[in-house]
Amino acid sequence: MKVEQLFACHQVSEERKVPLATLRFQGYVMYWWTSIVQERLRSNGPSIEYWNDLKSALRRRHIPYYYNRELMNKLQRLQQRNMSVEEYRQKMELLIMREGIIEEESMMMKA
Repeated sequence: MKVEQLFACHQVSEERKVPLATLRFQGYVMYWWTSIVQERLRSNGPSIEYWNDLKSALRRRHIPYYYNRELMNKLQRLQQRNMSVEEYRQKMELLIMREGIIEEESMMMKA
């Protein structure tokens, strides 16, 4: 994720990650974030202070529930066809990384 690369490059502390990231929100995401902050203030709920919590909230709101299932289907239907072996391997690895599959290399070679 590009934001995480920027945080690492600039050695951003955990306390500053959420405020810095939310400064870049625009349009609908900005309104969504404002409503989250206001709702938590009204209900005396905890504010989102940590980057992982913000990422989780963003995923819950902006990534469809079927996204992971579609990635898995793409991975299962992936065929080499006219791709080179390297292109095929890269496409497969990208789908595996997006899906968050953790598999030993020896197991992948058996499939």
